[in-house]
Amino acid sequence: MGLRLYDTFSRSVRDFSPRIPGKVSLYLCGPTVVVPPHVGQIRSQVNFDILHRWLRHLEYQVIFCRNVTDIEDKIISRSLSEGVHWWRITDPMYRSFKSTYEALGCLPPSVEPRATGHIPEMIELIEQLLGSGHAYEVEGDVYFSVDSFPAYGALSGQRPDQMRGTEEHGHGKRDPRDFALWKRARPGEPIWTAPWGEGRPGWHLECSAMARKYLGREFDIHGGGANLVFPHHENEIAQSRAAGDEFARYWIHNGPVTHRGEKIRKVVKNPMAVHTLLRRIRPVELRYYLAAAHYRSPMEFSVAAVEEAATAYRRIERFVHRVAERPADRLPVLFSEAMEHDLNVPQAMSRVHAAVNEGNAALDSGDPKLAAAKCGEVRAMLEILGLDPLAENWARETRLQEVAGAVLHVVRNLAEASAAAGELERAHAMHRQIDSALIGRRVNHRLTV
Repeated sequence: MGLRLYDTFSRSVRDFSPRIPGKVSLYLCGPTVVVPPHVGQIRSQVNFDILHRWLRHLEYQVIFCRNVTDIEDKIISRSLSEGVHWWRITDPMYRSFKSTYEALGCLPPSVEPRATGHIPEMIELIEQLLGSGHAYEVEGDVYFSVDSFPAYGALSGQRPDQMRGTEEHGHGKRDPRDFALWKRARPGEPIWTAPWGEGRPGWHLECSAMARKYLGREFDIHGGGANLVFPHHENEIAQSRAAGDEFARYWIHNGPVTHRGEKIRKVVKNPMAVHTLLRRIRPVELRYYLAAAHYRSPMEFSVAAVEEAATAYRRIERFVHRVAERPADRLPVLFSEAMEHDLNVPQAMSRVHAAVNEGNAALDSGDPKLAAAKCGEVRAMLEILGLDPLAENWARETRLQEVAGAVLHVVRNLAEASAAAGELERAHAMHRQIDSALIGRRVNHRLTV
Protein backbone atom coordinates (compact mmCIF):
# COMPACT_ATOMS: atom_id res chain seq x y z
CA MET A 1 0.00 0.00 0.00
CA GLY A 2 2.77 2.46 0.90
CA LEU A 3 2.82 5.13 3.60
CA ARG A 4 -0.05 7.61 3.61
CA LEU A 5 -0.10 10.68 5.85
CA TYR A 6 -2.65 13.35 6.65
CA ASP A 7 -1.44 16.66 5.21
CA THR A 8 -2.85 19.70 6.99
CA PHE A 9 -2.25 21.92 3.97
CA SER A 10 -4.36 19.82 1.57
CA ARG A 11 -6.71 18.61 4.34
CA SER A 12 -6.42 15.07 3.02
CA VAL A 13 -4.57 11.81 3.53
CA ARG A 14 -1.90 11.71 0.82
CA ASP A 15 0.46 9.09 -0.49
CA PHE A 16 3.88 9.90 0.88
CA SER A 17 6.55 10.33 -1.75
CA PRO A 18 9.83 11.94 -0.68
CA ARG A 19 11.50 14.58 -2.81
CA ILE A 20 14.61 12.42 -3.17
CA PRO A 21 13.96 8.65 -3.44
CA GLY A 22 15.27 6.80 -0.40
CA LYS A 23 15.76 9.96 1.68
CA VAL A 24 13.38 11.87 3.95
CA SER A 25 13.96 15.36 5.33
CA LEU A 26 11.92 16.08 8.46
CA TYR A 27 11.69 19.35 10.39
CA LEU A 28 9.98 19.38 13.78
CA CYS A 29 9.26 22.51 15.76
CA GLY A 30 11.13 21.85 18.99
CA PRO A 31 10.79 23.42 22.40
CA THR A 32 10.84 26.99 23.58
CA VAL A 33 13.20 26.47 26.50
CA VAL A 34 11.57 28.75 29.07
CA VAL A 35 10.08 26.31 31.62
CA PRO A 36 10.37 22.53 32.12
CA PRO A 37 8.56 20.41 29.51
CA HIS A 38 4.94 19.51 30.17
CA VAL A 39 3.08 16.45 28.98
CA GLY A 40 1.45 18.26 26.04
CA GLN A 41 4.81 19.27 24.59
CA ILE A 42 6.28 15.82 25.03
CA ARG A 43 3.33 14.17 23.28
CA SER A 44 4.49 15.86 20.07
CA GLN A 45 8.00 14.49 20.49
CA VAL A 46 6.73 10.94 21.13
CA ASN A 47 4.39 11.06 18.14
CA PHE A 48 7.11 12.24 15.78
CA ASP A 49 9.57 9.78 17.28
CA ILE A 50 7.23 7.01 16.13
CA LEU A 51 7.11 8.57 12.64
CA HIS A 52 10.91 8.77 12.68
CA ARG A 53 11.17 5.11 13.68
CA TRP A 54 8.66 4.01 11.04
CA LEU A 55 10.49 5.89 8.28
CA ARG A 56 13.72 4.20 9.34
CA HIS A 57 11.96 0.84 9.33
CA LEU A 58 10.94 1.57 5.73
CA GLU A 59 14.69 1.95 5.08
CA TYR A 60 14.62 5.66 4.39
CA GLN A 61 17.70 7.68 5.22
CA VAL A 62 16.14 10.27 7.53
CA ILE A 63 17.57 13.74 8.13
CA PHE A 64 15.68 14.87 11.21
CA CYS A 65 16.03 18.50 12.28
CA ARG A 66 14.46 19.58 15.57
CA ASN A 67 15.12 23.20 16.53
CA VAL A 68 15.52 24.82 19.93
CA THR A 69 13.92 28.23 20.44
CA ASP A 70 16.26 29.89 22.92
CA ILE A 71 15.30 33.51 22.27
CA GLU A 72 11.65 34.57 22.34
CA ASP A 73 9.25 36.92 24.14
CA LYS A 74 8.41 34.50 26.99
CA ILE A 75 12.08 33.82 27.68
CA ILE A 76 12.86 37.53 27.81
CA SER A 77 9.83 38.22 30.00
CA ARG A 78 10.93 35.60 32.52
CA SER A 79 14.56 36.79 32.51
CA LEU A 80 13.47 40.38 33.18
CA SER A 81 11.01 39.41 35.92
CA GLU A 82 13.62 37.25 37.69
CA GLY A 83 16.51 39.62 37.07
CA VAL A 84 18.76 37.03 35.42
CA HIS A 85 20.42 36.72 32.03
CA TRP A 86 18.27 34.96 29.43
CA TRP A 87 20.83 32.14 29.05
CA ARG A 88 20.56 31.39 32.79
CA ILE A 89 17.03 30.26 31.92
CA THR A 90 17.50 28.63 28.52
CA ASP A 91 20.53 26.46 29.26
CA PRO A 92 19.09 24.50 32.21
CA MET A 93 15.70 24.30 30.49
CA TYR A 94 17.35 22.86 27.38
CA ARG A 95 19.00 20.21 29.53
CA SER A 96 15.62 19.47 31.11
CA PHE A 97 14.05 18.87 27.69
CA LYS A 98 16.98 16.77 26.52
CA SER A 99 16.90 14.52 29.58
CA THR A 100 13.12 14.15 29.20
CA TYR A 101 13.45 13.07 25.56
CA GLU A 102 16.03 10.51 26.62
CA ALA A 103 13.91 9.31 29.56
CA LEU A 104 10.95 8.65 27.25
CA GLY A 105 13.07 6.79 24.71
CA CYS A 106 13.00 9.33 21.87
CA LEU A 107 15.69 8.87 19.24
CA PRO A 108 18.00 11.89 18.90
CA PRO A 109 17.60 14.17 15.88
CA SER A 110 20.24 14.39 13.16
CA VAL A 111 20.73 18.05 14.05
CA GLU A 112 19.34 20.25 16.82
CA PRO A 113 20.03 23.90 15.95
CA ARG A 114 19.54 26.73 18.42
CA ALA A 115 17.99 29.95 17.22
CA THR A 116 20.72 32.10 18.76
CA GLY A 117 23.33 30.26 16.70
CA HIS A 118 21.70 31.28 13.41
CA ILE A 119 21.25 35.05 13.54
CA PRO A 120 23.29 35.63 10.31
CA GLU A 121 20.96 33.27 8.40
CA MET A 122 17.94 35.14 9.76
CA ILE A 123 19.38 38.51 8.76
CA GLU A 124 20.02 37.18 5.26
CA LEU A 125 16.40 36.02 4.96
CA ILE A 126 15.09 39.40 6.15
CA GLU A 127 17.28 41.19 3.62
CA GLN A 128 15.76 39.08 0.83
CA LEU A 129 12.22 39.89 2.01
CA LEU A 130 13.01 43.61 2.25
CA GLY A 131 14.55 43.58 -1.21
CA SER A 132 11.52 41.89 -2.76
CA GLY A 133 8.98 44.21 -1.12
CA HIS A 134 7.51 41.52 1.16
CA ALA A 135 8.84 43.26 4.29
CA TYR A 136 9.30 46.82 5.51
CA GLU A 137 11.26 48.55 8.25
CA VAL A 138 9.90 51.03 10.78
CA GLU A 139 12.43 52.64 13.14
CA GLY A 140 14.42 49.45 13.60
CA ASP A 141 11.47 47.02 13.61
CA VAL A 142 10.97 44.90 10.49
CA TYR A 143 7.55 43.46 9.60
CA PHE A 144 6.35 40.99 7.03
CA SER A 145 3.63 42.46 4.82
CA VAL A 146 0.78 39.95 4.83
CA ASP A 147 -0.98 41.84 2.04
CA SER A 148 2.00 41.15 -0.25
CA PHE A 149 1.44 37.39 -0.06
CA PRO A 150 -2.00 36.49 -1.54
CA ALA A 151 -1.81 32.83 -0.44
CA TYR A 152 -1.65 33.80 3.25
CA GLY A 153 -4.16 31.69 5.21
CA ALA A 154 -4.01 28.60 2.98
CA LEU A 155 -2.61 26.33 5.69
CA SER A 156 -5.10 27.30 8.41
CA GLY A 157 -8.02 27.73 5.99
CA GLN A 158 -8.63 31.33 7.02
CA ARG A 159 -9.47 34.25 4.77
CA PRO A 160 -7.04 37.14 5.22
CA ASP A 161 -9.84 39.69 5.52
CA GLN A 162 -11.32 37.77 8.45
CA MET A 163 -8.11 37.31 10.45
CA ARG A 164 -7.40 39.02 13.72
CA GLY A 165 -4.37 41.23 14.13
CA THR A 166 -1.16 39.94 15.70
CA GLU A 167 -0.33 40.46 19.36
CA GLU A 168 2.54 42.73 18.32
CA HIS A 169 1.32 46.30 18.64
CA GLY A 170 4.32 48.01 17.08
CA HIS A 171 3.74 51.55 15.88
CA GLY A 172 4.05 52.08 12.16
CA LYS A 173 2.59 48.73 11.14
CA ARG A 174 0.78 48.99 7.83
CA ASP A 175 -1.64 46.17 8.61
CA PRO A 176 -2.69 44.72 12.00
CA ARG A 177 -1.98 41.23 10.61
CA ASP A 178 1.65 41.99 9.78
CA PHE A 179 4.09 40.12 12.00
CA ALA A 180 7.56 40.95 13.24
CA LEU A 181 10.64 39.60 11.51
CA TRP A 182 12.97 41.72 13.66
CA LYS A 183 12.34 43.60 16.91
CA ARG A 184 14.44 46.65 17.68
CA ALA A 185 16.53 46.78 20.85
CA ARG A 186 14.74 47.45 24.12
CA PRO A 187 16.22 47.96 27.60
CA GLY A 188 17.39 44.76 29.27
CA GLU A 189 16.88 42.57 26.20
CA PRO A 190 19.60 40.62 24.34
CA ILE A 191 20.62 42.29 21.10
CA TRP A 192 22.34 41.48 17.85
CA THR A 193 23.48 43.88 15.14
CA ALA A 194 21.67 44.04 11.80
CA PRO A 195 21.84 46.50 8.87
CA TRP A 196 18.65 48.24 10.10
CA GLY A 197 19.79 48.45 13.73
CA GLU A 198 20.33 46.43 16.88
CA GLY A 199 17.65 44.04 18.08
CA ARG A 200 16.60 40.41 17.92
CA PRO A 201 14.71 38.11 15.51
CA GLY A 202 11.00 37.42 15.61
CA TRP A 203 9.95 33.91 16.61
CA HIS A 204 8.37 32.91 13.29
CA LEU A 205 11.49 33.80 11.32
CA GLU A 206 13.73 31.46 13.29
CA CYS A 207 12.32 28.18 11.96
CA SER A 208 12.34 29.34 8.33
CA ALA A 209 16.04 30.21 8.52
CA MET A 210 17.08 26.99 10.29
CA ALA A 211 14.98 24.72 8.06
CA ARG A 212 16.55 26.31 4.99
CA LYS A 213 20.09 25.88 6.33
CA TYR A 214 19.83 22.21 7.29
CA LEU A 215 17.17 20.81 4.94
CA GLY A 216 17.35 23.15 1.95
CA ARG A 217 14.84 25.36 0.19
CA GLU A 218 12.46 22.43 -0.22
CA PHE A 219 12.08 19.51 2.16
CA ASP A 220 9.63 16.72 2.81
CA ILE A 221 7.85 17.02 6.17
CA HIS A 222 7.24 19.86 8.59
CA GLY A 223 5.74 18.76 11.91
CA GLY A 224 4.49 20.24 15.14
CA GLY A 225 1.51 20.58 17.42
CA ALA A 226 -1.87 21.62 16.05
CA ASN A 227 -1.64 24.80 18.14
CA LEU A 228 1.18 25.96 15.83
CA VAL A 229 -0.85 25.89 12.61
CA PHE A 230 -1.79 29.53 13.08
CA PRO A 231 -0.05 31.84 13.27
CA HIS A 232 3.38 30.19 13.53
CA HIS A 233 3.33 27.75 10.63
CA GLU A 234 1.18 30.03 8.52
CA ASN A 235 3.82 32.75 8.94
CA GLU A 236 6.65 30.33 8.19
CA ILE A 237 5.05 29.46 4.86
CA ALA A 238 4.49 33.12 3.97
CA GLN A 239 8.01 34.34 4.67
CA SER A 240 9.77 31.29 3.21
CA ARG A 241 7.77 31.15 -0.02
CA ALA A 242 7.95 34.91 -0.39
CA ALA A 243 11.73 34.49 -0.26
CA GLY A 244 11.60 31.93 -3.08
CA ASP A 245 11.68 28.69 -1.07
CA GLU A 246 9.27 25.85 -1.84
CA PHE A 247 9.53 24.95 1.84
CA ALA A 248 7.65 21.88 3.22
CA ARG A 249 5.85 19.40 0.96
CA TYR A 250 3.79 17.80 3.76
CA TRP A 251 2.45 19.42 6.93
CA ILE A 252 1.78 17.02 9.83
CA HIS A 253 0.30 18.11 13.15
CA ASN A 254 -0.42 16.20 16.35
CA GLY A 255 -3.46 16.87 18.49
CA PRO A 256 -3.43 18.76 21.79
CA VAL A 257 -3.37 17.46 25.36
CA THR A 258 -5.75 19.14 27.79
CA HIS A 259 -6.23 18.76 31.53
CA ARG A 260 -9.68 19.28 33.02
CA GLY A 261 -10.76 20.66 29.68
CA GLU A 262 -8.14 23.38 29.56
CA LYS A 263 -4.92 23.93 27.65
CA ILE A 264 -1.80 23.04 29.62
CA ARG A 265 0.13 26.25 30.08
CA LYS A 266 3.85 26.95 30.22
CA VAL A 267 4.48 27.88 33.83
CA VAL A 268 7.48 27.29 36.07
CA LYS A 269 5.65 25.24 38.73
CA ASN A 270 3.41 22.96 36.69
CA PRO A 271 1.81 19.76 38.04
CA MET A 272 1.72 18.57 34.42
CA ALA A 273 5.49 18.96 34.02
CA VAL A 274 6.99 15.69 32.90
CA HIS A 275 9.62 15.59 35.63
CA THR A 276 6.77 15.82 38.18
CA LEU A 277 4.75 13.07 36.51
CA LEU A 278 7.78 10.79 36.31
CA ARG A 279 7.92 10.74 40.10
CA ARG A 280 4.71 8.74 39.94
CA ILE A 281 4.78 7.04 36.52
CA ARG A 282 7.47 4.96 34.90
CA PRO A 283 8.77 6.69 31.74
CA VAL A 284 7.86 3.71 29.56
CA GLU A 285 4.28 3.80 30.88
CA LEU A 286 3.98 7.52 30.14
CA ARG A 287 5.31 6.89 26.64
CA TYR A 288 2.74 4.12 26.16
CA TYR A 289 -0.03 6.44 27.28
CA LEU A 290 1.04 9.24 24.92
CA ALA A 291 1.60 6.88 21.99
CA ALA A 292 -1.57 4.81 22.29
CA ALA A 293 -4.01 7.43 20.94
CA HIS A 294 -4.01 8.43 17.29
CA TYR A 295 -1.51 11.24 16.89
CA ARG A 296 -4.11 13.63 15.43
CA SER A 297 -6.74 13.06 18.11
CA PRO A 298 -7.06 15.37 21.14
CA MET A 299 -6.21 13.87 24.52
CA GLU A 300 -7.66 14.71 27.91
CA PHE A 301 -5.07 13.89 30.56
CA SER A 302 -6.43 12.15 33.62
CA VAL A 303 -5.13 9.96 36.41
CA ALA A 304 -7.57 7.18 35.48
CA ALA A 305 -6.44 7.16 31.85
CA VAL A 306 -2.74 7.00 32.78
CA GLU A 307 -3.31 4.19 35.29
CA GLU A 308 -5.36 2.27 32.72
CA ALA A 309 -2.54 2.67 30.19
CA ALA A 310 0.04 1.54 32.76
CA THR A 311 -2.00 -1.58 33.51
CA ALA A 312 -2.26 -2.39 29.80
CA TYR A 313 1.46 -1.95 29.29
CA ARG A 314 2.37 -4.10 32.30
CA ARG A 315 0.33 -6.94 30.83
CA ILE A 316 2.41 -6.75 27.67
CA GLU A 317 5.57 -6.45 29.73
CA ARG A 318 4.81 -9.53 31.83
CA PHE A 319 4.32 -11.67 28.74
CA VAL A 320 7.55 -10.47 27.13
CA HIS A 321 9.51 -11.11 30.32
CA ARG A 322 7.99 -14.59 30.67
CA VAL A 323 9.07 -15.68 27.19
CA ALA A 324 11.97 -13.33 26.34
CA GLU A 325 12.20 -14.40 22.70
CA ARG A 326 14.21 -12.21 20.32
CA PRO A 327 12.25 -9.87 17.98
CA ALA A 328 10.90 -11.46 14.81
CA ASP A 329 12.50 -10.54 11.50
CA ARG A 330 9.18 -9.46 9.98
CA LEU A 331 6.27 -7.48 11.30
CA PRO A 332 2.71 -8.86 11.22
CA VAL A 333 0.95 -7.66 8.06
CA LEU A 334 -2.00 -6.09 9.90
CA PHE A 335 0.39 -4.08 12.09
CA SER A 336 2.24 -2.74 9.06
CA GLU A 337 -1.01 -1.89 7.29
CA ALA A 338 -2.15 0.10 10.32
CA MET A 339 1.11 2.05 10.47
CA GLU A 340 1.04 2.73 6.74
CA HIS A 341 -2.42 4.27 7.06
CA ASP A 342 -1.54 7.62 8.64
CA LEU A 343 0.32 6.03 11.56
CA ASN A 344 -2.79 4.40 13.02
CA VAL A 345 -1.12 3.44 16.30
CA PRO A 346 -4.38 2.48 18.10
CA GLN A 347 -5.08 -0.12 15.41
CA ALA A 348 -1.44 -1.22 15.42
CA MET A 349 -1.53 -1.52 19.22
CA SER A 350 -4.58 -3.76 18.96
CA ARG A 351 -2.38 -6.20 17.02
CA VAL A 352 0.16 -6.09 19.87
CA HIS A 353 -2.50 -6.98 22.42
CA ALA A 354 -3.93 -9.70 20.17
CA ALA A 355 -0.49 -11.30 19.89
CA VAL A 356 -0.04 -11.10 23.67
CA ASN A 357 -3.39 -12.85 24.18
CA GLU A 358 -2.43 -15.57 21.71
CA GLY A 359 0.97 -15.97 23.36
CA ASN A 360 -0.47 -16.27 26.86
CA ALA A 361 -3.01 -18.81 25.58
CA ALA A 362 -0.15 -20.81 24.04
CA LEU A 363 1.70 -20.82 27.36
CA ASP A 364 -1.43 -21.97 29.18
CA SER A 365 -1.93 -24.79 26.69
CA GLY A 366 1.69 -25.93 26.89
CA ASP A 367 2.84 -24.70 23.46
CA PRO A 368 6.13 -22.85 24.11
CA LYS A 369 7.03 -22.77 20.41
CA LEU A 370 3.92 -20.77 19.51
CA ALA A 371 4.41 -18.57 22.58
CA ALA A 372 7.97 -17.79 21.45
CA ALA A 373 6.75 -16.92 17.95
CA LYS A 374 4.14 -14.56 19.37
CA CYS A 375 6.68 -12.96 21.70
CA GLY A 376 8.94 -12.35 18.70
CA GLU A 377 6.06 -10.62 16.91
CA VAL A 378 5.24 -8.54 19.98
CA ARG A 379 8.83 -7.37 20.42
CA ALA A 380 9.16 -6.49 16.72
CA MET A 381 6.02 -4.35 16.91
CA LEU A 382 7.05 -2.73 20.18
CA GLU A 383 10.47 -1.84 18.71
CA ILE A 384 8.70 0.33 16.14
CA LEU A 385 6.73 2.06 18.90
CA GLY A 386 9.78 2.47 21.15
CA LEU A 387 8.16 0.29 23.83
CA ASP A 388 10.07 -3.01 23.84
CA PRO A 389 10.50 -3.91 27.55
CA LEU A 390 13.77 -5.69 26.77
CA ALA A 391 15.29 -2.78 24.89
CA GLU A 392 18.42 -1.61 26.69
CA ASN A 393 17.00 1.72 27.89
CA TRP A 394 13.90 0.17 29.49
CA ALA A 395 15.66 -2.97 30.75
CA ARG A 396 18.27 -0.79 32.47
CA GLU A 397 15.54 1.16 34.28
CA THR A 398 13.90 -2.09 35.41
CA ARG A 399 17.18 -3.38 36.80
CA LEU A 400 17.79 -0.15 38.72
CA GLN A 401 14.29 -0.31 40.20
CA GLU A 402 14.86 -3.90 41.27
CA VAL A 403 18.14 -2.97 42.99
CA ALA A 404 16.52 0.04 44.71
CA GLY A 405 13.64 -2.12 45.91
CA ALA A 406 16.03 -4.72 47.29
CA VAL A 407 18.06 -2.09 49.17
CA LEU A 408 14.88 -0.57 50.59
CA HIS A 409 13.74 -4.01 51.76
CA VAL A 410 17.05 -4.57 53.58
CA VAL A 411 16.89 -1.17 55.31
CA ARG A 412 13.30 -1.79 56.43
CA ASN A 413 14.33 -5.15 57.91
CA LEU A 414 17.21 -3.49 59.77
CA ALA A 415 14.85 -0.82 61.12
CA GLU A 416 12.42 -3.46 62.34
CA ALA A 417 15.26 -5.45 63.94
CA SER A 418 16.50 -2.31 65.72
CA ALA A 419 13.02 -1.60 67.03
CA ALA A 420 12.65 -5.18 68.26
CA ALA A 421 15.98 -4.87 70.08
CA GLY A 422 14.81 -1.73 71.83
CA GLU A 423 16.99 0.61 69.78
CA LEU A 424 14.05 2.90 69.06
CA GLU A 425 16.09 6.01 68.24
CA ARG A 426 18.08 4.11 65.62
CA ALA A 427 14.89 2.57 64.19
CA HIS A 428 13.22 5.98 63.94
CA ALA A 429 16.31 7.39 62.20
CA MET A 430 16.18 4.59 59.63
CA HIS A 431 12.47 5.18 59.01
CA ARG A 432 13.16 8.89 58.49
CA GLN A 433 15.85 7.99 55.95
CA ILE A 434 13.42 5.70 54.17
CA ASP A 435 10.77 8.44 54.06
CA SER A 436 13.33 10.93 52.76
CA ALA A 437 14.46 8.52 50.03
CA LEU A 438 10.86 7.97 48.92
CA ILE A 439 10.19 11.68 48.38
CA GLY A 440 9.87 12.17 44.62
CA ARG A 441 10.28 8.44 43.90
CA ARG A 442 7.95 5.98 42.22
CA VAL A 443 7.96 3.47 45.08
CA ASN A 444 4.50 2.72 46.50
CA HIS A 445 3.15 6.11 45.35
CA ARG A 446 -0.06 6.76 43.49
CA LEU A 447 -0.42 9.36 40.80
CA THR A 448 -2.31 12.48 41.86
CA VAL A 449 -2.78 15.42 39.51
